[in-house]
Amino acid sequence: MSDHGHSGCDCHGGALAADPRAGAHPQAMTGDELGALFDQVSNWGRWGADDERGALNHLGAAEVARAGALVREGRTVSLSRNFPTRPGPENPWPAQHHMIIAGDDPCVPGVDGLEVSTDYIGIAFHGMSSSHMDALCHVFAQGRMYNGHPATDVKSTGARRNTVMVAKDGIVGRGVLLDVPRTQGVAFVDPDHMVTVDELIAAEQAAGLSVGKGDLLMIRLGRDVRRATHDDQIVPGLDPRVVGWLHERQVAVLGGDGVHDPIPSGVVHRDWAMPIHMLGLVAMGLHLLDNLDLEPLATTCAELGRWEFQLVAAPLRIEGGTGSPLNPIAIF
Repeated sequence: MSDHGHSGCDCHGGALAADPRAGAHPQAMTGDELGALFDQVSNWGRWGADDERGALNHLGAAEVARAGALVREGRTVSLSRNFPTRPGPENPWPAQHHMIIAGDDPCVPGVDGLEVSTDYIGIAFHGMSSSHMDALCHVFAQGRMYNGHPATDVKSTGARRNTVMVAKDGIVGRGVLLDVPRTQGVAFVDPDHMVTVDELIAAEQAAGLSVGKGDLLMIRLGRDVRRATHDDQIVPGLDPRVVGWLHERQVAVLGGDGVHDPIPSGVVHRDWAMPIHMLGLVAMGLHLLDNLDLEPLATTCAELGRWEFQLVAAPLRIEGGTGSPLNPIAIF
């Protein structure tokens, strides 16, 4: 992407207002630096002009098979939050769950003698409350998505390219947890600070492993621990330079307990409102798992003394979908 000027819709109705916390980010990148990083990590054309798997190409049969050897204790841990039906500041469009037939009147019309209970669910899963996977058609940069395809390939009837269906057979591989607060001896990452590559390397070394090709990398920042004592909508995130490290290590999937980008944004460039999403999804083709609950996983990893496991993520098969609700399972 050689032209880094803004194009496409005016999503903000004017220049982004300066983030009052921006001064707390001493390593803030300029727009030109972010544009250069986009080109550096771009996988456009790497696996062919029609590729829609992106970084999932790093996760081959050998990596999937090796992950099976990590199952030793026979323990499973969910990385998902509960279905987000309660409205709140982080959940302005709560998920819908209501009963169609319940036990107080369980008879099925037209089927004499059959008693059941049935329910309905509906969800707008992108946002801050639902555990979900972002497909590569979810975010655009200068009117384009992964592999250079135009945003207009996403129609009102659904996406034509880079949909969640690329993962219709599931994603299975070595999961790795980098527990940044544990490494630093704190309860949670201060959202006034974007986590750096050096801090991830320190967490990697503390875990006694090396993040590598095809890994499904989970990064814990302690969002839920902080939320227990802070009544706000501030969420910690990663420094954009982290994407360069993920590209170098050939990570296949990135997951976290937030949305990877800090909220509110620590970047004040209107063209780079969410740089981790734009660099990851659009340039790298890196599928993102947002809003995971990593607290039970972190507890289990600490108890067992190992931060690698088999991870299984099975998105719904939604034709034209920009992502999917998700319940990833770590298997020890």
